Amino acid sequence: MIKKRADHEIKHGEFLASGDTESLWGWGTPAGKLRAKRRAKLITEAAELNSSMRVLEIGCGTGMFTEMFSKSGCSIVAVDISRELLQIAGERKLPADRVQFVNKRFEDCAVDGPFDAIIGSSVLHHLELEQSLSKIHELLKPRGIMSFAEPNMLNPQIFIERTFRQLFPRISEDETAFVRFKLKNKLFDAGFSDCEITPFDWLHPAVPRGFIPFVSKLGTTLEMLPILREFSGSVLISSMKQ
Repeated sequence: MIKKRADHEIKHGEFLASGDTESLWGWGTPAGKLRAKRRAKLITEAAELNSSMRVLEIGCGTGMFTEMFSKSGCSIVAVDISRELLQIAGERKLPADRVQFVNKRFEDCAVDGPFDAIIGSSVLHHLELEQSLSKIHELLKPRGIMSFAEPNMLNPQIFIERTFRQLFPRISEDETAFVRFKLKNKLFDAGFSDCEITPFDWLHPAVPRGFIPFVSKLGTTLEMLPILREFSGSVLISSMKQ
């Protein structure tokens, strides 16, 4: 089962790398670019990234988020299962003294810890979750932070995509999404503390440029409203290793 999932992800990486990868993921539009910048900022702030830190990024893909995270000055080991996506990441010419790309399945990856923080964007839902959380916990320093942004299963579009995935080529065969209350229990089971999972993200990539300010402001309001915020597109995950 695990090998089959890994094979699916490698094949899916080949598919993504063969096209306009960032557009397939929804990061290429004006709204998508704004979403990506906000997501990187939230992950960076939650992990408290700074120039003194050594950081592991899981599922770095084309390196788009790696580039944003690197602006904090931290040193990054960026891991991905797809050789093709990492070739695109290498074309970004990020500073080699601070950014190292590694082509491995994270669950099998023999990276040298410990790390001050372990981060990623839309990657945990591709992995064997319990095994990955255990390894993240093992690789973190005491009081190290894990910070991830992941799809929210309660969002109607996310639910439809995962239920009828054959209609959406950008969705890989095994990827899922999370309900934050259930995920929080898994984080506690893996040994984490100070677990915070916050719904966010109402700006759809297809929103026309002229409507972005209005939708962004509306989304900020919805993210603060009980019940309604549970249907946001993503969740921000932050937990600490004691």
